[in-house]
Amino acid sequence: MDSLSKRKVVFGSVALAGLALASPHALAVDLTGLNDAPAYGEMVLGPDTAKVTVIEYASATCPHCAAFYNETFIALKKEYIDTGKIRFIMREFPHNDAALAAFMLARCAPKEKYFPLIDVFFLTQPEWTQNPLEGLGKIAQQAGFTTAEFDACMKNEAIAKQVLEVRKKAEGFGVDSIPTFFINGEKYKGDTSIEAMRKLIDPLLV
Repeated sequence: MDSLSKRKVVFGSVALAGLALASPHALAVDLTGLNDAPAYGEMVLGPDTAKVTVIEYASATCPHCAAFYNETFIALKKEYIDTGKIRFIMREFPHNDAALAAFMLARCAPKEKYFPLIDVFFLTQPEWTQNPLEGLGKIAQQAGFTTAEFDACMKNEAIAKQVLEVRKKAEGFGVDSIPTFFINGEKYKGDTSIEAMRKLIDPLLV
């Protein structure tokens, strides 16, 4: 789904369609700056003092990202994040207009509502992506947005550019598919199972 249904969200001069996934052979991967927060702030769960930092690049409309959330992340949060063992960072990597709009909505919301909105995007992905604009409007209403606030968010060029800048920077780190994870700086791809995540994380906690 490359465009929003029925009515196009206005992004000013920002256009996601012109952003193609970078070829891994076209870039020299340099991880300098991987741990630097985006200009509009990092979205983090878990303590800064954790031995292990997991960075996930994901798209709100990506089925594999939703599968990771529904099948792995909930267990990961219970076992590792809530117990203070890992620091988990979510970074936006929208791969179509609907995903960009969803991340814009999450960034327009108060910071404490960011992860609850991400939860809703992944848990209800098959429903709201049928008609993204209408679906996001309903989610926004449930999150306390007025219709005017939602419309203003969808037209907020500054936020759109910030989200796309996170994606552009990620491409420089060799991110060419989603979800992609960096665990203490090591890159892993795919909707990894909780068993696989345990094997990657547990040795780093010793």
